Amino acid sequence: MEKTSSKTTNFHGIGRRKSSIARVWLKSGKGEVLINGKKYNEYFDTKLSRDKVIFPGKVVGKDKEFDISVNVVGGGKKGQAEAVRLGISRAFLSFDENLKSILRKHDLLTVDSRVKERKKYGQRGARRKFQFVKR
Repeated sequence: MEKTSSKTTNFHGIGRRKSSIARVWLKSGKGEVLINGKKYNEYFDTKLSRDKVIFPGKVVGKDKEFDISVNVVGGGKKGQAEAVRLGISRAFLSFDENLKSILRKHDLLTVDSRVKERKKYGQRGARRKFQFVKR
């Protein structure tokens, strides 16, 4: 009988923000971050979005130990970056539950549930009304 002692080092996390959904996998590696098959600094064009993506790894101190693979759909780049950040944080939490206090301290596990308010009928927008005409 063959004995297999290979431990799976894949950890999964899902992040959502606005209308973006990010599925994140952590694998042991050299610290490479791939988003939809591209490197994260090619995928996100602003420095702020790039910093948001790699922030959880830097806070935890494991940014060079894991390769991060992300599949993100929906929304714009800012919502995607924040969804990726939450997904990476949750993946690190599935790796080690003791990191919860560090991630919580840096506000990385808080879900920002704000979404765009829908437009109502009889109005110009969500809250904007048509101009009132008296005569």
